[in-house]
Amino acid sequence: MNKRIRLKDVAERAGVAVNTASTILNRRPNSWASKETEARVFQAASELGYRPSKTARALRSGRYHTIGLLIQDLTNPFFSTLADELESAVEERGYDLLVENCRSSLVREKHLFADLDDLEVDGSVLWLSDNEVFRAELEEMAEANRAVVVLGNGIPEKPIPVDAVLSDFTQGLTDAVDALCSLGHKRFAFLSALAEGQADGNRPRLFQEMLAARGIPAANIDILRTGHTVESACDTFAGFLKKRSDKRPTALLAMNDLAAIGAMRAAIEAGMEIPADLSVVGVDDVPLCSYLPITLSSIRQRYKAITKAAAELLISRIEGAEVLPARQEVFATIYTPRQSTGAAKG
Repeated sequence: MNKRIRLKDVAERAGVAVNTASTILNRRPNSWASKETEARVFQAASELGYRPSKTARALRSGRYHTIGLLIQDLTNPFFSTLADELESAVEERGYDLLVENCRSSLVREKHLFADLDDLEVDGSVLWLSDNEVFRAELEEMAEANRAVVVLGNGIPEKPIPVDAVLSDFTQGLTDAVDALCSLGHKRFAFLSALAEGQADGNRPRLFQEMLAARGIPAANIDILRTGHTVESACDTFAGFLKKRSDKRPTALLAMNDLAAIGAMRAAIEAGMEIPADLSVVGVDDVPLCSYLPITLSSIRQRYKAITKAAAELLISRIEGAEVLPARQEVFATIYTPRQSTGAAKG
């Protein structure tokens, strides 16, 4: 195992005192060292491969210059894209990103949430499975003036007690439903992709209400529940199609793009053509949607805007001296039609 290079090693290589090396490497304004001495210290650090301890730096400055991110599932391209965009946003402000992956497990999520205080971070961005489940804990964070930003879907009736950046699905879902109805679809399915024990949220209900307002009876709408993986979505929809040999839906909306892709594969293996026999709409609009053999229509979450807003809210709370009330930013979703949607037969 390689020996960890210490500040003392850098000071000895440069021929200066440890305090002088520390002052120079941390670029403190009170350094009286000459330009030649500074150059010698930086060269010694580079030659030795010295990396300052974040813990030691935090003890001196009061900050780790690191942001924590708690997300649901890194195998879902939406969350990996979100993590990548947030990392870029915080790096622009001089912060690193530490990612904690719940793996779509409610047990693991609660464990990671309980251990947030043990992370060497200055603040956290949280995408929880259900913000309401953690409302009491979030209220405690607000009372303690913790630097935290919650992300999520839908606008809660009662405001979230900490800073929040949310996606509003009303516009995107409305446009998707209008587009499908205008294409003549009268039988629909909604595929909920959820972790074990997770609630459906308000999207299936909103979908049903929108279809009812357009004259589609409840008997013409199938609500299907599946797991969080693409394999689970494929198996669930394949089983549904085997049982439903007639009066099958001609349009399907999935809770996320992975579930939509799984449903498309199941439909194709059942002998159906997309979009001739089944129109499919996903949610999130990850970059992959534009590059599938049949490009996927999807309701886009504006992840670039979401991550930029989250970074700004969080870092302003970390670096600001003033205690601010909880703030909330909301971004509308956007329906993006592609090859997976078309006119209903007949």
